[in-house]
Amino acid sequence: MAIKKNSKPPATLSHYDATGRARMVDVSAKPSTRREATASAFVALPRHVLTALPHNPKGSPLEVARIAGIQAAKRTSELIPLCHPLPLSFVDVTLRQKRDGIAIAATAATTAATGVEMEALTAAAIAALTLYDMCKALDKSIVIQDLRLDAKSGGKSGPYKRPRA
Repeated sequence: MAIKKNSKPPATLSHYDATGRARMVDVSAKPSTRREATASAFVALPRHVLTALPHNPKGSPLEVARIAGIQAAKRTSELIPLCHPLPLSFVDVTLRQKRDGIAIAATAATTAATGVEMEALTAAAIAALTLYDMCKALDKSIVIQDLRLDAKSGGKSGPYKRPRA
């Protein structure tokens, strides 16, 4: 099975009707298949914030951010207006400390008629925002960067894997 690295964009945006009105895409004719997506983000933290992470009086910022990301994935359709509510069968969020910040990876999976890219992206974004919230008292210069879809599988468009930079 070939992995699409740079697929062509669709001829039209799918969330608009012929008159240009925003609409929810009708996925009722699509088959339910296993679909999975992985997204990531990076939270750049100053050295003194990284050093303070294990001593945060609010609790472990990484664990709170992980749980927030999982919760966010389950509520994606409530946050993004035209997103379909999906029965998620799996969500995982990991946060790893790096030299200059925290790397976040989020994976979501379902067996449904539409993909879980938005759920994975929402999980990574909310985990990053939660980490900011947990650490902002120490430094407000924290930067959230590189929110992106890394891979997806399943569905009509087939697999996708972001090329390594």
